[in-house]
Amino acid sequence: MAAAPPGPGFSTTVEALRLREWQLGPGQPTLVMDQFSADDFNLVVDDRADVHVNSKDGIFYLGWFPSGRPGTDGEGWKIAVTGTAKVRGYQMSFDTETPANVVAAAVARVLETSRQV
Repeated sequence: MAAAPPGPGFSTTVEALRLREWQLGPGQPTLVMDQFSADDFNLVVDDRADVHVNSKDGIFYLGWFPSGRPGTDGEGWKIAVTGTAKVRGYQMSFDTETPANVVAAAVARVLETSRQV
């Protein structure tokens, strides 16, 4: 006996359709900044009150721009890891309204991928 082909549309449950509450707003930037130690990272606060963190070896960079990064459309966070001669680096950005705990999770994962040599 062959099974009937699925009909149009999709199948779900009432539970799956319930509304969720999502965190919105920038939150507390200390969730991000508290991940950096003075032993391994430099921190600079500039005249605009933007915060710049870089690793002592200069490969990792994090910028926090509470009022938006100059020259961008609302970029609030910038993370960059410099590559090598053989492997490209990468970067990611988050806007000023991205919850800090989301940025903190991304930073934590980036830091977990690093190792001392």
